[in-house]
Amino acid sequence: MTQAQAQAQELPSAVLRRRLLHAMLPMAAERGWSHAALRSAALEIGLTEGECALAAPRGSIDVIDAFAARADDSMLAALAALEPAPTRIRERVTAAIWLRLMGLDENREAVRRSLPVLALPQNALDGARLGWRTADGIWRYLGDRSTDANYYSKRAILAGVHAATLAVWLADDTPGFARTRGFLEARIENVMQFEKLKGRFRANTPLGETLAGALGAMRYRWTGR
Repeated sequence: MTQAQAQAQELPSAVLRRRLLHAMLPMAAERGWSHAALRSAALEIGLTEGECALAAPRGSIDVIDAFAARADDSMLAALAALEPAPTRIRERVTAAIWLRLMGLDENREAVRRSLPVLALPQNALDGARLGWRTADGIWRYLGDRSTDANYYSKRAILAGVHAATLAVWLADDTPGFARTRGFLEARIENVMQFEKLKGRFRANTPLGETLAGALGAMRYRWTGR
């Protein structure tokens, strides 16, 4: 299927939401992801009130969702284009998170301003869902086929690493984001060591699979430490 054919099959709401996102990004960087910014973006591209409601029925949180989905798609495309392609799991996971961050650099302030919106109590589940979606996309790209507790622990751990690294990146003023890169590589090393420990634990007890998954979720869910 060509890109034109894929776009032709998109729902009208998705097409409108993409247009709204494009118009809103520079406004969000200056004014935040507010209702006023949303309305200004809709007016700029000539959306009626009904079209705006169709594109983003829950307001700015739907546009942030589209922003995150676009970042995930760009990350996966950049991963597929890497030459030479990394072969080791730790290198591939590191590359995935790094490419996602670098793909967001042009809209760094918009990313920063999205976090307070996602932190609101009414949006907490959305924030968790977006982090899970990014982690799930990475693991699926890496060919993960787990269906047991590993499915959940892998995604919870990676979502935590991504969230923690994102926070470091937003405050990083070092050349080439060297601080962020060092932090990310250290976190991935932590994960690799934990996976080795989990494997040994699982091999020695029939409860190991379930308990190791729970430990991974508790250890790394949103802290990435």
